[in-house]
Amino acid sequence: MPDVKMYTRNFDFYYGKFKALTNTNLDIYRNKVIGLIGPSGCGKSTFLRSLNRMNDIIVGTRVEGEVVLDGVDIYGRNVDVVDLRRQIGMVFQKSNPFPKSIFDNIAYGLRINGERNKEVIAHRVEESLKDAAIWDEVKDRMNDSAMELSGGQQQRLCIARALAVKPEIILMDEPASALDPIATQKIEELIFKLKEQYTIVIVTHNMQQAARVSDYTAFFYMGEMIEYGETDQIFTRPKLKKTEDYITGRFG
Repeated sequence: MPDVKMYTRNFDFYYGKFKALTNTNLDIYRNKVIGLIGPSGCGKSTFLRSLNRMNDIIVGTRVEGEVVLDGVDIYGRNVDVVDLRRQIGMVFQKSNPFPKSIFDNIAYGLRINGERNKEVIAHRVEESLKDAAIWDEVKDRMNDSAMELSGGQQQRLCIARALAVKPEIILMDEPASALDPIATQKIEELIFKLKEQYTIVIVTHNMQQAARVSDYTAFFYMGEMIEYGETDQIFTRPKLKKTEDYITGRFG
């Protein structure tokens, strides 16, 4: 079996009195892509945001159960949430570059983490843009506003920004849903390359995309994880009828 980097056990999530996730048990394997699929409102994005406590900013939320990263429960009392979010980066559905230069977008996370050495920052910016497969397109435009980039370029810039602080896990919430097919293909190729260095968890509503990029796939339905396994098995030999019905388009 592959190495488990992170896992959840008996994990429940509440928005006020509403229980959005019930008894979620999922292993996230090191240097693999874990795809989360399921119909809208099934809990997959809530689950994703639980993995780096992004849901903490919503008033009235609470959790039960465990979310463990490298042996530490991330909801434990002594966990520094800022440090946790450095370890577990996030890329959102809609690209959200800062209204700053391309260079300053990437350098931002390094600076707020206390890096002052200009040479170190310049090196990390270049390295991150190369890792996000966008360096060649922006290397002569580093002082231009990031807002001038195309949608696909902005999304790769946001991935580079997440990479700059050297996270261990990258969470992606439908990172290509707003992009055209060519830009989507670039993001998918990038994900394939990034898993050599990172563990990736991706929410996607696009079943073909999940089949293409994920090593393992979890199917969520109405707040429960129904089935989880190797992507090939989930898509070709699902164990449960509900999984098969969703994958074959009978609902969702």
